[in-house]
Amino acid sequence: MPQNNNISNKTIVITGASSGVGKAMALELARTGARLVLSARRREALDELAAECEHLGALALVVPADMNSAQGIRLLAENAAAFGGTIDVWINNAGVLAFGPLEDIPASVNEQVIKTNLIGYITAAHTVLPYFKQQGHGILINNISVGGWFPTPYGAAYSASKFGLRGFSDALKGELKGWPEIHVCDLFPAFLDTPGLQHAANYTGRELKPIPPLYPPRKVARAVVKLISRPRAATKIGFTSGLIHAASALFPGVSRSALVFIIRRYLKRARVTAHTDGNVITPVRYGTSAEGGWKKSNPKPLLKKVAALGLATAAGLLLGYFLPKAGADTQYE
Repeated sequence: MPQNNNISNKTIVITGASSGVGKAMALELARTGARLVLSARRREALDELAAECEHLGALALVVPADMNSAQGIRLLAENAAAFGGTIDVWINNAGVLAFGPLEDIPASVNEQVIKTNLIGYITAAHTVLPYFKQQGHGILINNISVGGWFPTPYGAAYSASKFGLRGFSDALKGELKGWPEIHVCDLFPAFLDTPGLQHAANYTGRELKPIPPLYPPRKVARAVVKLISRPRAATKIGFTSGLIHAASALFPGVSRSALVFIIRRYLKRARVTAHTDGNVITPVRYGTSAEGGWKKSNPKPLLKKVAALGLATAAGLLLGYFLPKAGADTQYE
């Protein structure tokens, strides 16, 4: 059954839709008139988002679910299929982050990061693939991020989940050979201006801020709209996504050491703050917007220098690489 590229006819499930890039995806897709199934742990935030989506012309269904619950994911799929008749697109987007020295982060928090970011995605794929195969088409989108290529010191469990997710997704693509209308698409956005760090578990004892340059979450959302119309195996979003990929592939030791230096230097000067589990174990009430508001405040001189150093280093590495060698199934946004 050939896939209809008219997005307004599609039923699209978005996990992690209550804030950040998931919310941006929902609002952008709402403008196409799609049937949206919005899922996350925070019902109140989802209800508000559904009203916004309906105002933009979409039909929206709220199905709260935790990516750690196989039963919750199964009910999400059942509700989506009943709502739309099919499940045309499933976007695995929910994610959490724990930051700090490995030994200082409670084992339960690290375990939860793996469960949400990796096991949850695997369970969702396990649940939705039978729907795709029965109807003969479907698109599974995994929001991996540049963390799938570039290991993040002081975010060891997060890196493990993202590297594992990239391997899982690649293996699944192999399994689906022979199903030409079923696609697995990976997103690799660079650093985004979302509430993600505000939600993060933080055991550094210092206030966390993202390193610029930051991209608006709507950039990812627009890439998703294009991806649904024309599925591709991998999409790099933001110029720095390609730079980071090249640097980590060509000079993994050098790039890792540079990042450790940058993080340690920042943490020495950052404002002291208390340890927190963030939203890793239970959801939080704050941070329900798509944007994190980081771009509205001028970064400190140190952050500006760090950003310049990072970009200059990556650009220099690319000189030896000439141009990123994207595969036939990789696109840039």
